[in-house]
Formats: sequence, structure tokens, C-alpha cells
Amino acid sequence: MSARYMPLEFTRMPINAMRSHAQAFHAEINRRRTVRDFSSEPVPRDVIESCLRAAGCAPSGANQQPWRFVAISDASIKKTIRVAAEAEEREFYERRATEKWRAALAPLGTDASKPFLETAPWLIAIFYEAYGVNANGEREKRYYPMDSVGIATGILITALHHAGLASLTHTPSPMAFLNTILARPDNERPFVLLVVGFPAPEATVPAISRKSLEEIAVFM
Repeated sequence: MSARYMPLEFTRMPINAMRSHAQAFHAEINRRRTVRDFSSEPVPRDVIESCLRAAGCAPSGANQQPWRFVAISDASIKKTIRVAAEAEEREFYERRATEKWRAALAPLGTDASKPFLETAPWLIAIFYEAYGVNANGEREKRYYPMDSVGIATGILITALHHAGLASLTHTPSPMAFLNTILARPDNERPFVLLVVGFPAPEATVPAISRKSLEEIAVFM
């Protein structure tokens, strides 16, 4: 069976408009910062839904779209996740982290306490399909699932910022407790736990800088 195609919807901009759009986007995304102090102020579900739809537009290997987003606002589930995450974090800080790793984290002021997991109005647990399961219960290969979900996560973080929200990527390791708490199947693996909401009025962020274009890009 041959592939089906449809006309591409693409609007060609004048060069000056391209420059303006590119510069404006950089200016907006350059203001994005990872936040650890969240307000408990509610965020409407439809805003989260629109951002998730944007993430679902990401490219993926063989267009398999191997992502699953579990959006959590239930206070009891958030508390359960916090308890499990902090247990893993204590193990990390007390036993698994090397001195060099702890030194690298020191400027960010992180520790095993994660109150934002309860305070923020939304947690989005992001999973990737390690393999698919067809209607007959047979395994199906997934192509580049982690790469695909990584791209989708980047789009989601950008969409949330564009919508006026703050976010935090949280990666307690291991994260298998998310499968248990959220009743996800064995073929889904946790990728990242995204904390989402408004920053607290008194929120501060580390005074860090970003690498210059010359440090991150090569033109040939």
C-alpha cells in the first residue's frame, strides 16, 4: 500500500519578517527559567490541554508518537508522588551522588526536599513507550522513542512558557515508582516529571548565564 500525501501548509515569510520572528522568539525563550518556588494558584485544565496538544505535534521515529503525558492535579496523588520522590532523592544525596556531582549541584541549591511536588497545581509525568503492544498482545518495535519524547518534552516546556507558566524538570532516579502510583503499563518508562504552575511571588532563581552562540554552534 502506497503512502498517502496531502499538500503542505506552509507560509513563506519575507526575510525581514523571518528575522523579526526569530529574534522575538529568542527574546521570549531567553526569559524562561527553571523555577523551584511555585504558587498553589490553580491553572485551568484547558491551558494544560492546549500545551499538551502542542507537544503532541513533535516529530517522532516512524511517526509512532511514543509519548504518554499523565497530567496530575489531584492533591493526594501529588502527595504520594512527593513521598516516593523524596525517598529516592535522599538515597541519591546521601549515598549515590559523588562529591563532584554534589559540587556541580551546589550553585543551584538543590537538596532532597521537594515541596514543589505538592505546591504546584500540576505535575505532568512524561513516559516513553519502550515497545508497543498490538491488538493481539504482541510486542511491536518503537523507533527512537527516547529521542522522540525528548523533542516532545522540549516543545511542551516551550509551550508552557509561551502560555505564561513556569516549569521544572524533575528526574528522581530511579522513577519506577511513577508506574506504580499512576498505574502505567510495563511498556511505558518514566522520562521526566514536569512541575507546572505560576512562580511564587517571592520566587528567586540562580544567577546563571547561558553559553554564547560561539560556544554552542559551529557554522561550516
